[in-house]
Amino acid sequence: MLQVSRQPNGQPEIFYSIQGEGVNVGIPAVFLRLALCNLRCSWCDTRYTWDWEQYDRDKEIIKMSLEEIEGSIIKHNCNHLVITGGEPLVQHRQLMPLLKSLKNKGFYIEIETNGTIVPDVQVGRLIDQWNVSPKIENSGNSLSCREILEAYEFFRDLTSTYFKYVIQREDDVTEVQRIIDKYNISQDKVILMPEARDRETLLQRGQWLAELCKDKGYKFSNRLQVFLWDGKRGA
Repeated sequence: MLQVSRQPNGQPEIFYSIQGEGVNVGIPAVFLRLALCNLRCSWCDTRYTWDWEQYDRDKEIIKMSLEEIEGSIIKHNCNHLVITGGEPLVQHRQLMPLLKSLKNKGFYIEIETNGTIVPDVQVGRLIDQWNVSPKIENSGNSLSCREILEAYEFFRDLTSTYFKYVIQREDDVTEVQRIIDKYNISQDKVILMPEARDRETLLQRGQWLAELCKDKGYKFSNRLQVFLWDGKRGA
């Protein structure tokens, strides 16, 4: 069984859309949003997956068998899957049988993670792309929670990893530079993305951040789901 986020209509948050962030932006994909998270980001746009002070856990989470989840994924006739959250690796051991089954059916699988949990070795072998979004000071998480040496080194050493940092202000880029120097992360694996939950903020921050990326040689990522659907759930 896995704990899956619910959409406002009560259905599990398993939907067909396009990848809105990172190196695969624009690619059609099926999304599986798992519930629960081990961090508490101040700007989180999916608080309904973990914040039980603001949200009713019983209304926001549905427990589903692996067979039910696989059936919901396959019905979209798309073999590109993005597993997101919350933090998917909170449930990485329970996730393994689903990953094995979908890989045997020819799926390309991305996982979006905050990079603080080292997954089971077998899980690591089943993932085609890791979209690691480590949190920095602007997230409001303590350094000891957001920066885990073992996890950083694990993901850094995988050829399938991209590190995507959420940027609010120019000083954040200086912090990111210190981190990639500290962990010896290849610059071509680093993506900077504006923190934004509405189009106006996305455009405002995106303009100066794109210029910084040009100047420093980082990849820039938009947030198409915000630009196209204004952050609507399940879009």
